[in-house]
Amino acid sequence: MTSLELAENAVKALDEKKAADLRLLHIGDISVLADYFVIATGTSNTHVKALADEVEFRLEGLGVQPVHKEGYRSNSWILLDYGSVVIHVFTPDARAFYDLDRLWGDGENIEISKFLK
Repeated sequence: MTSLELAENAVKALDEKKAADLRLLHIGDISVLADYFVIATGTSNTHVKALADEVEFRLEGLGVQPVHKEGYRSNSWILLDYGSVVIHVFTPDARAFYDLDRLWGDGENIEISKFLK
């Protein structure tokens, strides 16, 4: 599975669970951290956890396990690191505070509507 396919599957899972302000950024040309960042917002701490759980479940079904996970104790920002794809799921306040959209603004915003229902 390519990095883009992995990111697309994560985006689909997040969209189906009603994630808000969903973005896919290609950062491979500007960073060695990953090829893609997926950034999403949940409406509450519970929703953030449900979104992250769904991504893990869906990708596990495709035979992919995260390399690293963080944030399950706070549930305000959960990070799922799949090596070439890093998924960030925030509460609205945490997303505004960390402002990854601005920090990684040089990344290429990938249009996600083409692979969403």
